[in-house]
Amino acid sequence: MKPFTYERAHSAADAVASAAKVPGAKFLAGGTNLLDLMKLHIEGPAHLMDVNRLGLDTIEDTSDGGLRIGALVRNTDLASHTRVRRDYGVLARALLAGASGQLRNRATTAGNLLQRTRCPYFYDTNQPCNKRSPGSGCSAIVGFSRQHAIMGVSDACIATHPSDMAVAMRILDATIETIKPDGSARRIPIAEFHRLPGDTPHLENTLEAGELITAVTLPPPLGGKHLYRKVRDRASYAFALVSVGAVVQPDGTGRVALGGVAHKPWRVEAAEADLARGAKATAARLLSGARTTPDNTFKLGLVERTLGSVLAEAKG
Repeated sequence: MKPFTYERAHSAADAVASAAKVPGAKFLAGGTNLLDLMKLHIEGPAHLMDVNRLGLDTIEDTSDGGLRIGALVRNTDLASHTRVRRDYGVLARALLAGASGQLRNRATTAGNLLQRTRCPYFYDTNQPCNKRSPGSGCSAIVGFSRQHAIMGVSDACIATHPSDMAVAMRILDATIETIKPDGSARRIPIAEFHRLPGDTPHLENTLEAGELITAVTLPPPLGGKHLYRKVRDRASYAFALVSVGAVVQPDGTGRVALGGVAHKPWRVEAAEADLARGAKATAARLLSGARTTPDNTFKLGLVERTLGSVLAEAKG
């Protein structure tokens, strides 16, 4: 066990100010990802700042008819909230497709967005991994890559982002609210929150060091039919080979985003103009520029078929 210090924060401002004093400090909420990574010696924070008592666990209506979700709202509570089920069904469905009931009871909204990849080479400290050890190489590119990304990849990394919730948040155009170590607040559109790997796959989002997520805000409801379809190797507690989230209006227009295919939730707004034309046309634009390996080429067809199933369900 690598030694570390622990502190319980009493306000968001105190949390970021205190964390900024210790290089490599990490915020601890549900801990469903961080603690596992610490046990495997992938993460080794010198200081843990427990933020569970900051009161960031409420869900409130906003003045424009949207919804403000506290960073510490548990996944189970968010999925079962009356307004989420009624007005943001794609979010409720995505949450219920993720992990297990026990983990959803503990996992938080902010933590879900900040999940690290489930690439097996990232988890194996005997294997080179640019995400875990920058500059060491990517074992997945020359290894078994069935689960890996086909969009937005680079020569440094082909890992996928594991979150189901983030796919729904991307469809809904969520905004992430934060507080920085200097006490200033920031609002980050989710489209700008997660990074593609490029040459720096260890930098997974646009948060600054010591910056704390305090809430996620959703705009007013979109209406239409909300659907989320997750294709995986087993029915429970498995990450997506491909997932498709969609909000489809009665005239066939709408929004769509993919999981399991990129380093971030994958949405191409230009492709949504083709939704009314069907899955084939939409998938072609969603997957334009795909870069596959012999192990994961099947994802191209799987995206089209899964999207076709979602659009058929939307039509009733």
